[in-house]
Amino acid sequence: MTAAARPEAPRPVRPAGDAPEPARTAWGRWWFGPVPRARIAWLRILGYVFLPFDMLLLTSSSLAHARLPADLYQPVLLGRLLHLPAPTPWAMYALLTVTVAAGLVAATGRVLPRASGYLAACGYLWWVTISMSYGKVDHDHLALVVALFVLPSVGRAGIGDARRCEASAWSVRCIQLGVVAAYFFSAWAKVRIGGFPAWPNGSTVQWALSRRGTPIGRALIGYPVLLKSSQWFMFTAEALSPVLLFLRGRPLYALVLFFAGFHAVTYALMTIHFLPHAIWLAAFLPLERLTGRLPARLRGGAAAPEEAAA
Repeated sequence: MTAAARPEAPRPVRPAGDAPEPARTAWGRWWFGPVPRARIAWLRILGYVFLPFDMLLLTSSSLAHARLPADLYQPVLLGRLLHLPAPTPWAMYALLTVTVAAGLVAATGRVLPRASGYLAACGYLWWVTISMSYGKVDHDHLALVVALFVLPSVGRAGIGDARRCEASAWSVRCIQLGVVAAYFFSAWAKVRIGGFPAWPNGSTVQWALSRRGTPIGRALIGYPVLLKSSQWFMFTAEALSPVLLFLRGRPLYALVLFFAGFHAVTYALMTIHFLPHAIWLAAFLPLERLTGRLPARLRGGAAAPEEAAA
């Protein structure tokens, strides 16, 4: 038997866990640095459980608008591009039912997570477009809409799923961008509409307190210097909000706590909550650590090391 005819010895197969990570630029690491799927599972629970609360209480105007004459319907740009018709009661109730049901299915992360998630996202986008096509547009729903569209892209994910993947990282980063964009463009809108430094030096907060302030808030109306200082503080914080995207560890958590406190104070003074936006500050936090605080029977099966590496 010649050497050429001898069967070749099988080459050793390198374990998947030993495979080096692909070389990435700093930009690539920023977008796709792997994130545990458990964080996606927690964010899904947060978003999809919040969905019926928002639709039934915060954007319930979609149901009220459906009873108005059709000529009062002035769709926003997205509604015009998609040729969304004027709402009718039966259509809005059907949309509410389908969207909430799809969201609750998607919250499990197990049953058709992509199909149910995208169905909930499209239904909610239609719902909120109707809500804001009658003269009032709320910028606090931007992060919620973004989250509903990117969370399904990860596929199956459970709160006990320790696997890290690029899809999870991309989804989390998109939500974070939605949160920061709402802050930053709020500052930009103040400059574009109110002028600079006219807006920070104006009386917007004083007017808001006189219009819808709580007893604590109305007690501050007689302190114009304090209120103008608060406007400068607010404007500066919004303008510098992109810093959230680049901090890590305790400095990041401290800044998240600051913005959460900002929303709490705003609500305490003038009952403005920005809740559909504020809940997504959680996207900056390592929510997967919550899994370890649950009883073992509720954690779900974490992926085995070799499966996670694969």
